[in-house]
Formats: sequence, C-alpha cells, structure tokens
Amino acid sequence: MDVSDWQKRAGAVIDVGSLPSFSLKGRGGMAGRIGIILLVLIFLFTTYYQVSPDEVGVVQRFGRWVGTTEPGPHLKIPFIDTVTKVPVQRQLKAEFGFRTASAGVRSTFEEATDETRGESQMLTGDLNVAVVEWIVQYKVKDPYKYLFKVRNLDSTNRRTETTFRDMNEAVMRGVVGDHSVNEVLTVGREIVQLEAKTQLQLLCDRYDTGLEILQIVLQDVNPPDKVKPAFNEVNQAIQEKERLINEAWADYNQTVPNARGEAERAIRTAEGYALERVNNARGDVARFVNIYDEYRKAPEVTRRRLYLETLNDVLPKTGRKLIVDANMKGLLPLLNLDTIKQEAKQ
Repeated sequence: MDVSDWQKRAGAVIDVGSLPSFSLKGRGGMAGRIGIILLVLIFLFTTYYQVSPDEVGVVQRFGRWVGTTEPGPHLKIPFIDTVTKVPVQRQLKAEFGFRTASAGVRSTFEEATDETRGESQMLTGDLNVAVVEWIVQYKVKDPYKYLFKVRNLDSTNRRTETTFRDMNEAVMRGVVGDHSVNEVLTVGREIVQLEAKTQLQLLCDRYDTGLEILQIVLQDVNPPDKVKPAFNEVNQAIQEKERLINEAWADYNQTVPNARGEAERAIRTAEGYALERVNNARGDVARFVNIYDEYRKAPEVTRRRLYLETLNDVLPKTGRKLIVDANMKGLLPLLNLDTIKQEAKQ
C-alpha cells in the first residue's frame, strides 16, 4: 500500500459526511461524535509527519529499517511505522574540555567539572601535562549507519558517555602524545588539528559510523594551573633567548657584509696599484730601450737632445732666471717689483 492510498483513506476518514447516516441522540450521541472525532485526530497525528529541509526521515516498520524519506510531508502506517529524523544537512558540534552555556557575541561557559577536567588533561610526548580543549565539527553523511551500526553514537547528549566522544578523546590523546608540549602549545597546533581530523575520520569510517568530520579546532591549550607560572617563566626565557639570537644575527648581517666590502675594496685598490706600477715600469723600460737604441745610433745627437729636453722641462719651473756672462764683473742686481706684487697676491 503506497502513500497515495493512505492519503485517500485519510481523506475518507476526514469526510464525516460520507459516513452512514444514523441517529445519535442525547448524551450518548454526543459522546459518540466526540469519540469519532478523537479517533480521527489520533489517526491523523499518528499517520502524518513532516521532515525539515535539513533532515531525512528514517522509517522503521516493526523496528526494521525500510527506507528513508526526503524533506516534506509524508504519511506512515500508524502504530506500526516509526520515523527517526536525522539532520544530514546540519553542521553538528561536540565540545571537549569545556561546555558552552549560551552562545552569542559574548559566549558564556559552564564551570569546569570533573568530566571536563578529565577530558582536557593529557600527557604529551615529552612527558608533560597539557590542558587541551577542542571542538569537533561534523555532519551525518549516512543516516542508516549513524542509527544502526554503532550504539550510543549521538554526541549531542552531554550526560551520556557516547561512542563518538570516546573516539574523539582517544584520537586526541594519541595525537597529543606524539608531540612535545611546546609543539602543542605553539607552533604545532595546526599539525595536531590536521592529524586528529585525519585519524578520527579513518576511525569513523572503520566503525561505519556514517559521520563526516569537517574540522577539529583547538581552543585553549595551556599547562595545568599549578605549573603555569613556571611554564610562563620558561617561555619568557625562551623568548628572551630568541630575541638575543635575532639581535646577534642582525649585528652579524650588518658587520660581516661591511667587513667583506672593505676587504674587497682594499684588495681591488691593491690590485689597481700593482697593475699601475707594473704598467709604469714596463713603460719606463720600453722608453729606456727606445732611447738606448737611438743613442747607439747617434750618441752625440741623442745626448744633446736629452739635455735640451731636460732643460725644457726644468727651466719653466725655476721662476726668474738671470743669464750673465761668466767673465762679467760688478753685477748689480735689480729689485723686480712686478714679481713681488704677484707673489703678494698669491
């Protein structure tokens, strides 16, 4: 019998005018009519059901799964069929290590309990204790597996130790146990989140949970309160060490290139000076050889030419010159006022 037959029957039941005509008089007749109306209402309420747009309906007949229904209005066999609505399009969330009392612009959180403390306290790979709080975002991709393959999988029930919460806690403890406390608290958060998401999805697929893990987000990761002051001092010392190292590298990067530049400049200057001296020496040698060759050809002429060229270079630099006869006697020197004026101006 399909849904259309049930709709026809429901319409037939609702159409009271089509019932056989009989007389119900007095109080008994009124009670009969009320009883018929109540039966019709009960039949309607136990037959009709509505599935929301983000859900599917899982239909069970005598407890056995017979199929799923899409969003919209549907009918079922009363007292025989049962429908469980599963949010397959909704993003679900599970919190670990803390509980949100009310979400909003300023969310409020419940006070820590033994349950949340037990979830958040974990042992890291270097045998330190860290308080890890995280959120798992997921959705249902297979409603049949979600309902029937694993017991107590509904993680939205906070008061029950569910299978999904146990799987999350086991995976997160394993991932945190493979990393040091500094990695979990600082640079390794992204790696921890990705590894936990991958391992949790593999575990969900292995157990046929029908869940798809969307994201794992680490919230607050801190050392325990008793060791937090010492841990903060260690972090400050590490940061101071990193600062000093960075400053030393900055000085190194500034000083070493300058020294290398100075050394390179000195080397290039020395090479230029050496090249200049060598070239000058070679030029002097070549000039001397040329003069010597000319001297061998004509010694007197070459000697006189060298003498005259030397005088040509020297005499302009000697200033005032007096040329006298060697046999001259009683020379009276004159005071050259023009030369004195020129020297005074200089």
